[in-house]
Amino acid sequence: MQNLKSELLTLLRMEETSSSEFRKASKAFCSLLAGEAFNHFSMENFSIRTPVEKTTGLKRKKAAVLIPILRSGIAMLDPFLEFFEEARVGFFGFERDEKTFLPKHYYQNIPVFNQEDKIILLDPMLATGGTLLEALRLLIEKKASEENIIIASVIAAPEGIEAVKKLYPNVKLVLGTVDHKLNEKCFIVPGLGDFGDRYFGTLIP
Repeated sequence: MQNLKSELLTLLRMEETSSSEFRKASKAFCSLLAGEAFNHFSMENFSIRTPVEKTTGLKRKKAAVLIPILRSGIAMLDPFLEFFEEARVGFFGFERDEKTFLPKHYYQNIPVFNQEDKIILLDPMLATGGTLLEALRLLIEKKASEENIIIASVIAAPEGIEAVKKLYPNVKLVLGTVDHKLNEKCFIVPGLGDFGDRYFGTLIP
């Protein structure tokens, strides 16, 4: 599985990868992340019947709530819905101030949840952690349980991981890979550039 992740990640990183190739690689890579997120769900036994005899099966105990961070988090939604097809879906909208690099919160539509639900935040790039810290703050205000929140990201920087763990040590992190650092513009290095622009084909020549 690691070889597959490495090849897909290479396609995502390569500057010459087209938008269509990027989307295809993103979908496959995020499906692998969804499988890893599944491991954070408790399971319970129940009785089933095969064509041969009765036996015991397993199913998830807790419901899932998927919350992509607009805009790039939308790219992760469909692959995760393939694993969590019954999930309720909400949205947080943030945009980055290009001068301060701080997130501006402009939209939210979050479904009703309880403290037992597992909430998965979908954000491809965990850079400074500022956006996800704000999303976590808003969820905790709504009485989400820190222990039941999972962050899923394709690439993370050490600075972002440290920022999240410092304030929310019990939040689970499902990360495709951890890169070296952030540059002076707070982009992940070596990274893959702007995930949203590459996925949606909105790069400015």
